[in-house]
Amino acid sequence: MVMLTAEQVIAPDVYSEIMRRIKAAEQEHNVKVLYAVESGSRAWGFASPNSDYDVRFIYAHPKDYYLTIDIEDKRDVIEYPIVDEIDINGWDIRKALKLFWKSNPAFIEWLQSPIVYLDDGFFAPTARDLMPSVASSHKGIYHYLHMARGNFREYLKKDVVPLKKYFYVLRPLLAIMWLEKYDKPAPIEFDVLRQLVADNEALDEAISELVARKKVSLEKEYAPAVPIINQFIESELSRHQENPPSAGDRDADFELLNQLFKRVLLD
Repeated sequence: MVMLTAEQVIAPDVYSEIMRRIKAAEQEHNVKVLYAVESGSRAWGFASPNSDYDVRFIYAHPKDYYLTIDIEDKRDVIEYPIVDEIDINGWDIRKALKLFWKSNPAFIEWLQSPIVYLDDGFFAPTARDLMPSVASSHKGIYHYLHMARGNFREYLKKDVVPLKKYFYVLRPLLAIMWLEKYDKPAPIEFDVLRQLVADNEALDEAISELVARKKVSLEKEYAPAVPIINQFIESELSRHQENPPSAGDRDADFELLNQLFKRVLLD
């Protein structure tokens, strides 16, 4: 995985505005942002010309904030409305680590985003080091399959379909294949995942055409269904229907995450 600073790949004016908003969030909520990345199609590698900038971050309050009896009742997200195609929100470190413990795919993908806006140099690298002990492939497969089934059922069983929804089905199905083959978290970049089906030349060509079209199409563009891609999707969903995955019964040692939490607050 090659990680880039966002400054290297995001337009300078957009980058400056995103960094301004991150700093403003810190001041408004009295938090420290530990890590901030691109999480959507720009990170996946198939952004449309008008794709949003999906900025996601992990933050921590000063340690005394957490020493209260009503901590569970406090809001654990920071959210802002989308303005100028910048969609920015974040999770409190407690929320992030609890979801990490459950092998939440979103958090695991954030840790692997190739486009990084801000990194304190400790939280994300330490969390990545914990992935082999924390991330469950069984739980990842279960989550991705639910995502793929839902999007296929809702959007792709028609003659004309939303172009981008193909990627909301293909990407999780390929992530499942990665988890099955390597038993470790799937990479976020679509071009890496699609190598798993590169030996199917017809399918690979159809996916290449789909990616090329997505990169020049507006976000809400519709297109005729692609039979060979639908056949692949239906085949994979059928395979999992016949051999359904379990959510997995392995839970990570919470103490590993407690230690990370404490070190962030005390350092």
